[in-house]
Amino acid sequence: MKKKISIVLNIVGLSPKLLEKTSLLPNITALKKEGTYRKMTPTFPAVTCSVQASLLTGKPPADHGIVGNGWFDRAGMQTQFWAQENALVRGPRIWDIMKERNPVSKIAVLFWQNSKYINADIVITPAPMHTDKGMFEWCYSKPTGYYEQVTQKLGTFSLKDYWGPLVSVKSSQWIAQAALQTLKQESPDMTLVYIPHLDYISQRQSPDSPAVEKDLGLADQILGKFLSFRDEYGKDDVVIFVVSEYGLTPVTGAVFPNRALRQAGLLKVREIAPAGQGGAEYIDFEQSSAFAVADHQIAHIYCKKNAIAETKKALGQVDGIDRVLDRSEQLELQIHHPRSGELIALAKPDKWFAYYYWDDNVKAPHYARTVDIHNKPGYDPVELFVDMKTMSIPLAPELVKGSHGLPARTTGVVQSGGPGRTDAHLAVMLCSDASLNDYAPEPFSATQFLGMLYRVI
Repeated sequence: MKKKISIVLNIVGLSPKLLEKTSLLPNITALKKEGTYRKMTPTFPAVTCSVQASLLTGKPPADHGIVGNGWFDRAGMQTQFWAQENALVRGPRIWDIMKERNPVSKIAVLFWQNSKYINADIVITPAPMHTDKGMFEWCYSKPTGYYEQVTQKLGTFSLKDYWGPLVSVKSSQWIAQAALQTLKQESPDMTLVYIPHLDYISQRQSPDSPAVEKDLGLADQILGKFLSFRDEYGKDDVVIFVVSEYGLTPVTGAVFPNRALRQAGLLKVREIAPAGQGGAEYIDFEQSSAFAVADHQIAHIYCKKNAIAETKKALGQVDGIDRVLDRSEQLELQIHHPRSGELIALAKPDKWFAYYYWDDNVKAPHYARTVDIHNKPGYDPVELFVDMKTMSIPLAPELVKGSHGLPARTTGVVQSGGPGRTDAHLAVMLCSDASLNDYAPEPFSATQFLGMLYRVI
């Protein structure tokens, strides 16, 4: 008798609004009809690292501590973006729970965030190595050498397909193939798989663009391969989940909180000039009274205590900023964690926050025109584009057409004006097990997804 197994596909950017395109989604539509479907409210902020931690811990960021894709490390005086260490997430995740229940459970995790050194049996996640000859593409894996074993059949994983101006569905297809190979060879009790490509096109060309439809259909085809695996393995012995992290909405331009703080005299810069070259400006975190760590449509604002009121006033006058939340106002959104900023800014629904702090592009820092996800003091979706004349990342935030991050609801501390929130901002949860209809509450939150996993392990 075969053991029962479960598969979790995280198709980023899949929203209830996109599920209406049923002609493009035969596999997702079939899964929705046969099993359980819920519109899902992301935790705040609705960004990748935060929501993934909430899905797998059942806790909000105030508890698990992943307050965004990045934050400011006050002790180290530097921003931390896309850090992958397991220890950053406070509290057990689904693999820890499974191991506690049954130490011989086998869990595979492919490309989820904060998955380095986790208590799972099989792990693959990007971990490029920087050498004196440049970057060497590589993936961390467990057991040691597992990534190298997978590449014998699939070839190496290409980072250029995963992020940057050359991103494509090839990243999702490679990850899916690696997951299917793992399922067939290793038969894990649970396999978690990250499918990212739909997110890219939604930021580049707007989630309402016809261009999204092609990548939506390709995501459905990837699900179809896992459904075929289920049929081969035994339909009654495989439970498949499809979950997303957030929906994206169209945006019409960027807001620059750091420039506003600099103009108010709160943000300071150091001008650093290599020998024989012009100077470039970098945020002086030590001397600044306030600065913003931008992350899609939200920004953590780190302030010295004596500058909080002045900072809130300065940001409140910026066109495109909807609200600025102090510590007490963060309680409602369950984001009041020590890693959070003293203030958190929310963009208006049709805007997003760019990290730029310089006024003259001649003084832009060395990382501004490159793909550099760790050094920039903010998330930079402009890295999805390229200036063909200079073959570098353009300093043109107006190119970005889709974003996310805001609370997916219409009441409370969210937008005081402007367009209301719609289903486009919500995420989704689908499961092949129809019995979960009896347990999945409505409305459904990302923190309740762990409870659904409990039902199948």
